[in-house]
Amino acid sequence: MTETNKKAAKASKNSGAGSGASKTSDATSASARGLRKSQDGIVVSSKMNKTVVVSVVRQVKHSAYGKYVRRTKKFYAHDESNQCGVGDRVRIVETRPMSKLKRWKLESVLRKAE
Repeated sequence: MTETNKKAAKASKNSGAGSGASKTSDATSASARGLRKSQDGIVVSSKMNKTVVVSVVRQVKHSAYGKYVRRTKKFYAHDESNQCGVGDRVRIVETRPMSKLKRWKLESVLRKAE
């Protein structure tokens, strides 16, 4: 048996041993999940019901030239109370998949648009 096979066999043997006793409540399982990713961005669309599109801009160093380049990505986020408008600065956090494209949830509105 190779070293990797031994480790895999040992891990599978240990995983079945304590599976019944590891049931916890929802409150502790949320803290056991760890920190969720969060992003800050600008709302670019709020036309859908309970959904906003948030544009997040980040700066990445170009691999060949060393210049910092802007990269933009759009995220679909769940807005339960339809409180966001276009131009608002918001914070979104990752959550379970809610639809085909929606995997983020609105955490807070940082600044309302004028």
